Amino acid sequence: MSGEVTVTGFGVRTAFGTGAEALRRGVFAGIPSFRATTRFDTGPYRTPMAGVAPDGPDAAWDWALRHALAQCGAEAVDLAGLRPGTKAAVLLGVAGDCTSVTRHWRTAAGATPGRRQDVAAAPHSATGATERAADAVPAHLAELLAGRLALTGPRLTFTNACVASAAAIIHACRLISSGRIDAAVCAGGYLVEEETFAKFDSGRALSRDGAVRPFSADRSGLLLGDGVAAVVLESAEHARRRGARPLATVVGWGAATDTHHIAQPHPEGVGLALATRQAMRLAGDPDGAGLGYVNAHGTGTKYNDGAETRGLRAAFPERAETIPISSTKSTTGHLLEAAGVVEFVITMLALLDGVLPPTAGFTRSAPECDLDYVPNQPRAADLRRALTVNAAFGGANTALVLERP
Repeated sequence: MSGEVTVTGFGVRTAFGTGAEALRRGVFAGIPSFRATTRFDTGPYRTPMAGVAPDGPDAAWDWALRHALAQCGAEAVDLAGLRPGTKAAVLLGVAGDCTSVTRHWRTAAGATPGRRQDVAAAPHSATGATERAADAVPAHLAELLAGRLALTGPRLTFTNACVASAAAIIHACRLISSGRIDAAVCAGGYLVEEETFAKFDSGRALSRDGAVRPFSADRSGLLLGDGVAAVVLESAEHARRRGARPLATVVGWGAATDTHHIAQPHPEGVGLALATRQAMRLAGDPDGAGLGYVNAHGTGTKYNDGAETRGLRAAFPERAETIPISSTKSTTGHLLEAAGVVEFVITMLALLDGVLPPTAGFTRSAPECDLDYVPNQPRAADLRRALTVNAAFGGANTALVLERP
């Protein structure tokens, strides 16, 4: 690498609230955020539960997402001390407007027979303004965020599902380490809404008992959750010139696909192991000798957890049993496109605080899940390096290695 990548700012929002202290009270305490959502009628579905904030969104879904992204981005930029007009890239991981199909059919249901409806121009009644659905197109969301943050660099949006925001971070690291840019704001967001909720329910992926138990023998599925976060990444030299304080260093990253199945991971975790090995080699620690913690993807589903365990064993054949691993989706829920960046922030806080967040709800080990999953209680640890991994439909996998400054 020609340039070291540092983290100088972050902003985060989950069902626990806004900021690091909310994560400490919830995620690091092992307290699940799940409650019955009232944002839509959950009667037709197998469960009403999700990791939702009690106070939102109280506006149109896409407006609420844009507002949350801007809020977290502003917090990250303020902490980093980036000035308006800074030439910094804005890289976003998001699905865009997840409600377009629902809005189409609801609009069509109330339409005059034979009359064509312009759904894109339909008003968002909760905001009282007529905003075009184009405002929530993924590429345009990056433009809107850059405008709100007054940053002038390139913009790009990633839409590759549950690795989207992690992919944004990896792309920023590549650009910064190669000297092509000096700084980037990487963000991601998802707020629970009916359309995606219905799809996961239809696929029988949601836990029916209101609990997520990653790596447990009796795990029964995932629950969705609200999550939005942004991080500021800079070259170490750029941060030094500005007098910015580094919070952590990103020392390794990797991405790989296994193309096994459209929805199921490779049963041996091949893509996850490959991405992890890439990241650890780049970090100069291929055997993981200096690694003290792994924030797992850990969805709590039948297929993911065993495959992920085998993938981590393949990545660290000599050390897997001695590395603490936990899934914070057991408290936040699955944040989809935002999972990568929110869990990046959680992993960084683990480094800074010297505390491992637990896998909440853990009951008993499954035969295929036989590692140290930090069950139920936080654990003190003197960490130097930590790894966070994510996976997505289609066989996409990412890995990021953070180091304490």
